[in-house]
Parts: sequence; C-alpha cells; structure tokens
Amino acid sequence: MSAKSPEEICRLFQQYMGQGDIDSVLSVYDPEAVFLNQSGELKKGEEELRQELTPFATVKAIFDFNIKQVIQSGDIALMHTEWKISSPQQMSVYAIEVARRQPDGSWRWLIGDPFTIGRLAAW
Repeated sequence: MSAKSPEEICRLFQQYMGQGDIDSVLSVYDPEAVFLNQSGELKKGEEELRQELTPFATVKAIFDFNIKQVIQSGDIALMHTEWKISSPQQMSVYAIEVARRQPDGSWRWLIGDPFTIGRLAAW
C-alpha cells in the first residue's frame, strides 16, 4: 500500500511497525532517503535505514503520532510530528521530516530527523 498524502505516511509507518514488517516499513521511505539517528549520525540508503529501524520492527513497537503541521509546496512536504513509542523503550520525540511525491503520485519520506529537539536541547 502506498501513501496518498504526506499524512498517510505516518499511518502506514505505524501499521507496518506494529506488524513487525520491516520491508513494508522501508517502503514508506524514498530510495534516496536520509535519516539522522539519535546520535546525529546520517544514515543513507535502504540497508542503513534497515539497521536503524529493525530493532523497533522486531519487537513490533507501538508508535502513536500527532501531526502538528504539514507545509506543502508542489511535490515536497515539510512535516512536524510528535511520536510516542512504547517499545523497545518508552520515548517521546518530535520529528521533522520531509516527504516527496513519487512519480506514481504516492508519497514517501525523503529526510527524517526524529531527534532534533532533544539533540538541540543538549547543545
């Protein structure tokens, strides 16, 4: 299933994580996706994203989200989202993500930075 809007990416991510389906989780990311992990390391490509996200999918982590804002310009959308995660450890993050419309009209995340607020607060 493909996201028909930037907002739908969150719902699919939540669903696929809850099912423990890492391949479907990765399908919500653009082939050129980049992701900043909790330590601020830039992860690129499917294999590096798989390494970051597999621990969550393995335990079928429960992600709840609240989309705060979506700003769209053409085929690009900037998303501000609060996530609450129940496992493998409880955490709450404020994510800044960029989504890109694909040639088939679906949407995927291109840039993910789920730890910006916590990382910047530590500076």
